[in-house]
Parts: sequence; C-alpha cells; structure tokens
Amino acid sequence: MALDPYKVLGVPRTATEAEIKKAYRAKAKALHPDLHPNDEKKSEEFKQASAAFAILGDKEQRAKFDRGEIDGDGNPRGFAGGGAGEGFPGGGGFRWESRSGGAQGDPFEDILSGMFGGGGRRRNPGPIKGRDVRYRVEIAFEDAVTGARRRMTMADGSALDVNIPAGITTGQVLRLKSQGQPSPTEGPPGDALLEVEVAGSPVWTREGNNLRMSVPVDLKKAVLGGNVDVKTPSGTVSLKVPAGSNTGAQLRLKGKGVQVSPPGDLYVRLEIVLADPKDEGLKRWAEGR
Repeated sequence: MALDPYKVLGVPRTATEAEIKKAYRAKAKALHPDLHPNDEKKSEEFKQASAAFAILGDKEQRAKFDRGEIDGDGNPRGFAGGGAGEGFPGGGGFRWESRSGGAQGDPFEDILSGMFGGGGRRRNPGPIKGRDVRYRVEIAFEDAVTGARRRMTMADGSALDVNIPAGITTGQVLRLKSQGQPSPTEGPPGDALLEVEVAGSPVWTREGNNLRMSVPVDLKKAVLGGNVDVKTPSGTVSLKVPAGSNTGAQLRLKGKGVQVSPPGDLYVRLEIVLADPKDEGLKRWAEGR
C-alpha cells in the first residue's frame, strides 16, 4: 500500500510550499545515504522522503493527490462508485461510469480518444514516459561560480556525475535525462530534476556575475604600496596595492568573478590593519617624536 506523503514528511495537509520544502530538506539531510552507507532502513526512509517530495513538491501532482486521483506513489487511483471489473493487468480492477451510466473499462480511454481526435476507444495508447523525480541539492558557492562536475547520490542509492554550470543560482533546476522512474509500459524512463540551493560563502558575496570581498592590508603597504595575496574561487592571485591606499578603497580583478561568458569581475575592498600594534617605531611616529 502506498504511503501518505504528508505523513512521510511529517507535515499537515495545510502545509505551505515552503514548509514542505523545509521538512523534506531536514529529512534528506538526516537520512542521506552518504551519512549512512550501510543502513538499509535509513536508505529506504530516504527514498520514501524523496518520493513524497516528488508528489508534494510539485503543485500539479499535489493537487492530484489531494483530489484522490493518484496515490502516494503517483499511480492513478480507482474512481469512487466503481465495483470490481476490468482494470490494469496485475492490479485490482475498477470501472468507469460514463455520463450515460454505462460501464467503460478504462478511465483513460475517453481522455485518449479526445487527444487523438477520435470517438472510438483506444485499447493501446502506446508506451508512456516514466515519472520525473525531484531532488533538492546543495552545492558549494565556488562550484556555482566556476562550474564543476560532482558526484551526487540519488534516492535509490545510485551515484551520478552531475555537470554544474557556472553561474547557476538558488532555485534553478538541473535536468538529468532518463534518471527518473521507469516507465510502466516499456516507454522511456523519466528524468531526475535537481533543484539547486547554493551555499553561502564566508569570503565572497555575489552581485549578478560579479563578486565582492574584503582583504586586510598592513599599514606599511597601504602607505608605500605593494602586493597582497587574494583568494579567488579559482585560486590565489597577487593584487597590486597602490601607494597611499586607505580603508574602503576598491580594486578590481578583471575576469575573476562568475565564470560565464563574458566572465564577471572580483571587487576587492581594502581594510587597513596594523601588522604590530605594539611596534615602538609606530608609537613614536604617532606621538610625533
């Protein structure tokens, strides 16, 4: 019997989209197979949580579930008022009552005949694509800036190498072809949809395709000029500090921002610091001696 996705995620039926996402994220983090590599129970719970979010995280699928049109696995339900009768192979049957009251075995026949412009019944609609599966993944700030190829563990325990394009932002979705659920009718499998959340960074902030950061500079270099090492998402570079620089001055490292085409820039804000606040020479200079 299919599970109730609301109970799986531990949210009420009145839960908002944000509450559903929050509940799924908490369960996914706690149950992820990478954290419990040999725990089959946790792995199964992770799969159930992902399957539940595939229903409740999709407005259309959630509405269908709430109306009783699909079960917690996303499979069509029988319609109320039906008795035992013809149905899908291998499962409990149901009957579809037409507007005139006559029985028509397959509830999808009217829909399919309307799609194909015919009035007759179509016994074999042909292979259909498997369902897409949704995931929510967190990626490093640097990966979103430079692009990367990362291995991610899916709900079924399989590992996939995923290309993360430079410039991706929170909320965007990566589609992995044919990595969703298999087709029930020997059609192509569905896709895996990865909703991305970009982690924050203690070093950089992002503004469009540009980055900003602060760098400490000692007083001597600020007065006389010199070079300081600056950490960028793609590696450390040397930045020339002009003589007579002051706190708040901004220098630009061209092309060191988000690696799209053309790449953004990295803006460095200087913060003047004292190399040795107890330096006697500095103290004498400050006292005018």
